[in-house]
Amino acid sequence: MGPLQGLRVLDLTSVLMGPYATQILGDFGADIIKVEAPEGDVTRQIGPTRNAGMGAVFLNTNRSKGSVALDLKTPEGRDVAIRLARDCDVVVSNIRPRAMARLGLSYEALSAENPRLIHAALVGFDQRGPYADRPAYDDLIQGGSGIAHSFVRAGQRPSYVPAAIADRIVGLAAVNAILAAVVERDRSGLGQQVEVPMFETMLAMILGDHLGGLTYDPPMDQGGYARHLSPDRRPYQTSDGYICALIYNDGHWNRFFAAIGRPEMPAADPRYATFASRMQNIDAVYAELGEILLTRSTADWLALFDAADVPALPMHSYASALEDPHLVATGFFENVEHPSEGAIRSMAVPTRFSRSPAQPEKPAPRLGADTARVLGEAGFSADEIAALAQSGAFGRPQK
Repeated sequence: MGPLQGLRVLDLTSVLMGPYATQILGDFGADIIKVEAPEGDVTRQIGPTRNAGMGAVFLNTNRSKGSVALDLKTPEGRDVAIRLARDCDVVVSNIRPRAMARLGLSYEALSAENPRLIHAALVGFDQRGPYADRPAYDDLIQGGSGIAHSFVRAGQRPSYVPAAIADRIVGLAAVNAILAAVVERDRSGLGQQVEVPMFETMLAMILGDHLGGLTYDPPMDQGGYARHLSPDRRPYQTSDGYICALIYNDGHWNRFFAAIGRPEMPAADPRYATFASRMQNIDAVYAELGEILLTRSTADWLALFDAADVPALPMHSYASALEDPHLVATGFFENVEHPSEGAIRSMAVPTRFSRSPAQPEKPAPRLGADTARVLGEAGFSADEIAALAQSGAFGRPQK
């Protein structure tokens, strides 16, 4: 039913960046064939788990897919992948390009079999530079893109965001690039190679905020967006907890001060008078706001901000988010029955389509659960599938 129904994707990705991208494509209706090594995607081992090989991270990054266990290092496994690619619209890989070439699965090799194929390479670094062959992981890219430095500029220790934010952002960028290539192919009739580098993608995002005076030649400063780097830009402590509030524009500040009985403040204190003056004095503004918010409870502030139309939300824990009244009302969390894992909690596709709703129809698969079905649909006979199993193409040869 989804908007990408009919799009067939051969997914040669593992860990997080690639699987997150292909899950989105699958949620949108594409037919995703996830090819896993015989030992399975490593995220299958990230717990907690009810059953071996079905960890929570895997369950939440690999729904809407079928799993084929295939040893691409064997000639038979490689040939199966090539045969599958002939009937696919897109191949997505986060294997380093030189390794793909050694496997015989480069863009040149696959496009010779299927000229309409879009070959999306999710890589660590632009392949034209000296870092081309380096391995890349989320932590490294967070450091290299300036995220860790931003914590330093905010007066803290260098840190990583405690989430795989680079993997997921670059995964989203890959979805954009793949769909752009699909649109272009519908015009030209030809496939192409698409390269999505983690390092450059994340730098473009972070420096979009923080290039600052380094935008100019000669530089006007050492970069950095002052509001984002203010040491008091964080959830505010209340008398009984924390709250996330952003009093941003003139209207917000005027209504806030009126609501707390100090309507004269913006006119009386030049630091609050205009957007520009608040930005110039942002550390002092945020520090004073922090003192004010200590005087009432979280519930009181949420009610006041709501009445004054000032942006605010509770500071959720992972568990309390499950009970957020908005998310309950929209059905964002849903209990579904997994064939092997029993009852699990699934998150809805956030994007809504009026005519072609995106609704995940497949839970994350057991390793190799769809091998026989997918190969049968690709034209492999039962005898061929049995011979491949005996050869070791699916893992250890049967005895």
